[in-house]
Amino acid sequence: MALKATIHKAEIIISDMDRGYYHTHALTLAQHPSETLERLMLRIVVFALHANEQLGFTRGLSAVDEPELWQKSATGDIELWIDLGEPDERRLRQACGRARQVWLYTYGRGSSIWWKGIQNKISRLKNLRVLRIGSTTLAALAKLHQRNMQLQATVQDNQLWLSSGDQCVLVEGERLFGIS
Repeated sequence: MALKATIHKAEIIISDMDRGYYHTHALTLAQHPSETLERLMLRIVVFALHANEQLGFTRGLSAVDEPELWQKSATGDIELWIDLGEPDERRLRQACGRARQVWLYTYGRGSSIWWKGIQNKISRLKNLRVLRIGSTTLAALAKLHQRNMQLQATVQDNQLWLSSGDQCVLVEGERLFGIS
């Protein structure tokens, strides 16, 4: 018998001073049985960093041809493709061919080794941005987790502060590629 996804709900109040975006989103996230709490919380962080009315979660780990999040235009064109993890060169090339802008958030202990092996292979992908999120940050994010979360996300000067109650986590990604 296959394991089922666990449903999580998050109300997130976003104050993005860098983009002038202020909005509250009610998110429903399905956690795949193989997905860690760190990865689940990273999906929320990434949503907060790119939030707008058209941004949405996809089937994620259950779909090999979709990113974690995407934003589509009214005509169905993919404007923004956001992925997590350590995809291979082929997946990144396909994403860059399908979307106007591609963001990849890599994380975990193996991300440095993965990056060394792929960075020269993707040097021509001009619409790709790659950031690495540290293990310490992921562990702190996991401590904010609850099945029903009330979160506040504040973005200023390219830093995101995510808080729940009296706990607060600073999320800063290490810029690896494509960001000046």
